[in-house]
Amino acid sequence: MSAKPRSEFTCTECGATFAKWAGKCTNCGNWNTLVETVSASEAAGKNALASAKVSGKKLSYVNIGTIEPAESKARLTTGFPDLDIVLGGGILKGSVTLLTGQPGIGKSTLLMQICAKVAKTCPVLYISGEESAGQVKLRAVRLGASGDNLSFASSTSGNDIAKTIESAEFDLVIVDSIQTLSLAEIASAPGGVSQVTNCGNLIIRAAKASDTAVVIVGHVTKEGTLAGPKVLEHLVDVVVNFEGDRYGGFKTVRAVKNRFGSTSEVAIFEMAESGLKEVKNPSAALLAERQNTDGSIILATLEGTRPLLVEIQALASKTNFGYPNRTASGFDLNRLKLLIAVLERRTKLNLSEQDIFINVVGGIKLQDSGADLAVCLAIASAVAGRKLSEDYVVFGEVGLGGEIRSAFRPDQRIAEAKKLGFRRAIAPATCKDKFVIPVKDLRQTLIDHVK
Repeated sequence: MSAKPRSEFTCTECGATFAKWAGKCTNCGNWNTLVETVSASEAAGKNALASAKVSGKKLSYVNIGTIEPAESKARLTTGFPDLDIVLGGGILKGSVTLLTGQPGIGKSTLLMQICAKVAKTCPVLYISGEESAGQVKLRAVRLGASGDNLSFASSTSGNDIAKTIESAEFDLVIVDSIQTLSLAEIASAPGGVSQVTNCGNLIIRAAKASDTAVVIVGHVTKEGTLAGPKVLEHLVDVVVNFEGDRYGGFKTVRAVKNRFGSTSEVAIFEMAESGLKEVKNPSAALLAERQNTDGSIILATLEGTRPLLVEIQALASKTNFGYPNRTASGFDLNRLKLLIAVLERRTKLNLSEQDIFINVVGGIKLQDSGADLAVCLAIASAVAGRKLSEDYVVFGEVGLGGEIRSAFRPDQRIAEAKKLGFRRAIAPATCKDKFVIPVKDLRQTLIDHVK
């Protein structure tokens, strides 16, 4: 008779194990690093160790040149061409994808639309641990998802879900979500470190054994990072983040890890009554309602490898308190504070008594260092009450010395600006295109162009 598994607590930093939980690991001295894990009894462990020599066997191996590459496997198309590019060409059979995003952002909507597309040719199973069958049915009717190939199950048992995946009856299985699952062998509540890690391990092994594509939904913390252990991101093949404003604006899907493709691609969506729709020309949509006022600058940026024109808005008002307020929406706040310090030091603008507010229109979250120059020009324009020519776009990185540094892929940024009818681009002097007005210094740029 096999020994009954028991719980023990393992330090995530040094690997030491303890019979009881404690706030501090006595081996390495770190706090709050003990997590619950499952292990067999000590006697069983000794027996296994003693018999390791006779129970083990030599690994079978082949020449690496004879192995069939993973890319030769068929991929499942999602119905969204841009999303297929983000995933490296579609969902690969036998792969495990982790989809994360804020509550209400549209994860379940996106997955149901993917199910509707894949179910036209392959059997699909949607497993929900959060919603009832009636709730999922309402969403499926709204999105037009139906057919004999699309099945639904409601379960929070990691054991049952892994067994179902292992049966190889379905080409695609959706698990919504990993934080609601639990294993019968572990006594802790669902969503705990031990439950998430072991459920994820079990599902991944089942997916690899049956060559079934699995998409797992993961919750996020209030900081926007994946809730639960970091090890889950290492175990899966693809990690996809669903970002944006859940109340409106554009939503972006980007891969932060992809074993089968690039992590520099991005898909842009907007929510409609019939579900999520890809935005084919986001630059035109973002600039459609623009008014050329002081504090408004058009930035030529990149979302992955896709060029995009977005409006940067700045507002400056006299502070009513001793400490000025700095607020940024869609732009890193620490980066904003750094740029304000550069402006004060290198251009002699007095911003110590000004509240500064920065907004990236459309809910886009910028991760491009080439946005520095546009933000600086927007702040200077708002403080001085002056405008930049409405036919100009801006891009470039700003150094601590006030120098304008080159930005990534300037040719794509310039091509997007030309396509939308802009006349010139204020950009680093390293750009040799005739379309560019070359600039080297932040102070001289403000003098020449903010009028």
